Amino acid sequence: MKFQPTLSVLTLGLITALPTYALNVDLVGRYQTGIYGEAGAEIVDYHQSTASAYVVDGAQNRIDIISLSNLPTKPISTPYTANTLQASHLSLPDSVTTAQGKVIPLATANSIAIHQNWLAIAVQNKEKYDNGAVLFYEIKADKPQLKLAVEVGSLPDMVTFTPDGSKVLIANEGEPSPDYQHDPVGSIGVINMKNGQPEENATLLMFDKFESQKEQLIKQGFKYASPKGHTLAQDIEPEYITVTEDSRFAWVSLQENNALAQVDLKSNDIVAIHPLGLKDFGKDENAIDASDKDDKINIRAWQGVYGLYQPDTVHNYTVDGKHYTVTANEGDSRDWWFTAADEDSCLQAGGQKFDEEDGCLGYSEETRAAKLPLGDNHPQKDHLGKKELGRLKVTKAMGDENGDGKYEKIVSFGARSFSIWDESGKQVFDNGNQFAKIIAERFPKGFNTDEAENKLDNRSDDKGTEPEALALGQVGDKIYAFIGLERMGGIMVYDITAPQKPAFIDYILNRDLTAKFEIDDSTSPVTLKGDYIQAGDLAPEGMRFVSPEQSPTKQALLLVANEVSGTVSVYQLN
Repeated sequence: MKFQPTLSVLTLGLITALPTYALNVDLVGRYQTGIYGEAGAEIVDYHQSTASAYVVDGAQNRIDIISLSNLPTKPISTPYTANTLQASHLSLPDSVTTAQGKVIPLATANSIAIHQNWLAIAVQNKEKYDNGAVLFYEIKADKPQLKLAVEVGSLPDMVTFTPDGSKVLIANEGEPSPDYQHDPVGSIGVINMKNGQPEENATLLMFDKFESQKEQLIKQGFKYASPKGHTLAQDIEPEYITVTEDSRFAWVSLQENNALAQVDLKSNDIVAIHPLGLKDFGKDENAIDASDKDDKINIRAWQGVYGLYQPDTVHNYTVDGKHYTVTANEGDSRDWWFTAADEDSCLQAGGQKFDEEDGCLGYSEETRAAKLPLGDNHPQKDHLGKKELGRLKVTKAMGDENGDGKYEKIVSFGARSFSIWDESGKQVFDNGNQFAKIIAERFPKGFNTDEAENKLDNRSDDKGTEPEALALGQVGDKIYAFIGLERMGGIMVYDITAPQKPAFIDYILNRDLTAKFEIDDSTSPVTLKGDYIQAGDLAPEGMRFVSPEQSPTKQALLLVANEVSGTVSVYQLN
């Protein structure tokens, strides 16, 4: 899996000058949980002393601990089906008791983080909207030992240590119940580490003070999409956290809201929300394929059509003393349904409408572009057929600029790209539609396929490849961004040493696009059809860069947890 520069330099216009060297990205290890479509491998971290990868296995409510101490130096010869690594398992408790004596019933883990010999696990409450917990384990040679459980906010979705190990930060997403009868606030949790030990209480940083800025934030591109009467703090759902190298500031992705929050860790204060604005799909460099019903690649510019950046994973780095935040611009909508027997019971429970197949609608901002009433002068009024723009999934919460019930802008979810932002939240780089163009040229028969089957054009109407996972790391004197594409799969590699001028390096795809299979996770148990084992790695969810100094091979590694295939792939970088 080596860089082949002749592929895209001329036809895509992505690279103005060829790199003077190649980055080799070789698959040297792979672990299979044997679980497909049930979140068998989600978030991954690394413990240096034992040379082990720790992986959230949501399907079996455990942490898989994968030994990397005997990684081979040669690439795997059967990359789609290999199972070369062994794991032990840490089962998680059904409930925990905090130091204050409170019993918290637990569902599955959402995230893990490791610092030295501490393992922190973010676990949501069995009632998703109630407060969850962070479990602290001490990693020992035999098995990690549970030492403390700390109550945090609603739906702790991501946990991380500051680089200096002085604090643990938690993104408490605070999603509502599907009927919206419970809508907790989103928050940022802070747990201090004192004398190398976690403290027994968390401080929750709240977003209430931004209520007075709501209208201004919306004008700047912040997306507010909730039923009437719900506050800004209830609408905000923190997703992912990155902390600056000096442990001074944290940057938090507010994915559904299309914003980044900045946290001062000295004062434990959320100091700013930076709306990320709209991406203009009317520009040639941002052109998209908007329909999944034309059965072809049709990348074109659409005047009057925009995308929300809505980053999932975020990381940061520093160049010449300046801080930059890198975002994987996945996109997400609010679309909540719940079970109801009939229309009367649906409406009595506060639902908006009843559907015999889907159930009762609690709240949805999502629709198709064809269903939006467009302003009289909108340039796409005559292009809303299902083989053109009409199939594009869009939001009803934005785009009506003058409040007359007609939409002057068509606003869709996600930017289908990755971006780099400066310390003030200003964008310094976005890679436009390069992901789509690279895949269209390299894998035209698999363009915009789904993670659950190989089907051409399946995701064109709905966020495209969905860049979700992200890792940054230095190899030699270059800094690289590794961006995982949830739907199409695979890892895009960019040299981001110069933040204003990143260069595309390679696209690594360990997926067999000829395999005939189908994975349907809407059923219980999941329905599996065809040759899904041959399909390879599906839906990269979490990634971890391991530096040469930390690596058991003394070469940099990239660990990738693939959610739908339940696999963990280990790439060696040199």
